[in-house]
Amino acid sequence: MRCMSRRRKTRADADRRGQPQDIHPSPSCPAAFVSCPLPSLSLSLSHRSLAITEHSPSIDSSSPPPAPAATARPSTTTNNIMQQQQQQTTATTTTQLQTTTPRRMRQQEEAAAKATEDSRRFLFDAGKPPPFRIGDVRAAVPPHCWRKSPLRSLSYVARDVAVVAGLAVAAAALDSWALWPIYWAAQGTMFWALFVLGHDCGHGSFSDSATLNSAVGHLLHSFILVPYHGWRISHRTHHQNHGHIERDESWHPITEKLYRQLEPRTKKLRFTVPFPLLAFPVYLWYRSPGKNGSHFLPSSDLFSPKERADVMLSTTCWCIMLASLLAMACAFGPAQVIKLYGVPYLVFVMWLDLVTYLHHHGSHERLPWYRGEEWSYLRGGLTTVDRDYGWINKIHHDIGTHVIHHLFPQIPHYHLVEATEAARPVLGRYYREPQKSAGPLPLHLIGVLLRSLRVDHFVSDHGDVVYYQTDHTLSTQDQKQK
Repeated sequence: MRCMSRRRKTRADADRRGQPQDIHPSPSCPAAFVSCPLPSLSLSLSHRSLAITEHSPSIDSSSPPPAPAATARPSTTTNNIMQQQQQQTTATTTTQLQTTTPRRMRQQEEAAAKATEDSRRFLFDAGKPPPFRIGDVRAAVPPHCWRKSPLRSLSYVARDVAVVAGLAVAAAALDSWALWPIYWAAQGTMFWALFVLGHDCGHGSFSDSATLNSAVGHLLHSFILVPYHGWRISHRTHHQNHGHIERDESWHPITEKLYRQLEPRTKKLRFTVPFPLLAFPVYLWYRSPGKNGSHFLPSSDLFSPKERADVMLSTTCWCIMLASLLAMACAFGPAQVIKLYGVPYLVFVMWLDLVTYLHHHGSHERLPWYRGEEWSYLRGGLTTVDRDYGWINKIHHDIGTHVIHHLFPQIPHYHLVEATEAARPVLGRYYREPQKSAGPLPLHLIGVLLRSLRVDHFVSDHGDVVYYQTDHTLSTQDQKQK
């Protein structure tokens, strides 16, 4: 009885202390009450967590009371031990990172260098011969794209002439300085559209009739002061030798030796805006640097003896148009002629120089130029570049689809887009997707032009596959002047 009362007293004391009710016998308790040992719990600490293990020691009546149960909080000593172990673990991890990070960085750099080397090994080279023939490209173009419709071609002429006449009549009637700049931009663009139609006449893509092509071509080109046959023949030479350093005719590169011989003034005129955009009239009279002759003279090196009569006819038509402008200046005053015709003519010249230059320069990848046996008609044509002109695409008759036009100038302009889409699977990476215009006007091409004029200066005097090089002294002089 005394033993039972002591057990109840012990249990009551434990309840008051909030400890588990582990009962320990007193020395005076009978052995029967302690014949089954009671389990006890102890705390096992590690550097990461608190682990609880259960053990069953033999109970001695003289042993001290067991440790508190698992629900008890760890002591201050235990917390200190845990903090020391965590600090040791953190220090060890930091040391490992410090020793392995440089090694990992070196491994990553070596892997990146190997990847770059592998990518360069398989990098596309536009100067290599293509894996297809020009017959493969021709076969990909649908048959109807080769058919020419004189009526459809004449309808474009009628449309453009009507727009030109309407703009001139409206501008003369309103005669407002607030509207003249709009008229100049619009009318200059329409002059450029007329040139493109005459350009199709020169290629024979306007119709199958040489007589019709010549008549329409003279009317359109003479109106904008272009000698039709003289330009037609030189442009044919350009197409037949596109991409060839010596034999190309339009915006071809000059060699380093010739570049070094140019006067500083000539270099500035060639590579500083806006002078390159006003080069077409000079080209008609004097051709490009390093070439002799004129588009107006039948005796020029540009023409064969049997072509001289055609050149004389075109020069005569050009003179008639110039005389008509002088007569109009006398009748209505020079200012009126300059406003109605002179300024739009300058806008047309800028359009022509911009388009013809960017079709052969300013690509996002380096374009090769050829000489010797490396040149071929196909490889030269593949160095041309398509351009997107926004809303102007349809106004100037899709002249921006230039790759297929250079390979097959007989295709009418109204079939160029379809022919290009059909040929793209064959061309593969040799066709460069044009950068799309972000708005109705091709403002993005201004940056392309400026960059090309800044870096595309000359090509090497040696080698059959060459690329443009940069005269850094010219770039430095431009920066100092700015």
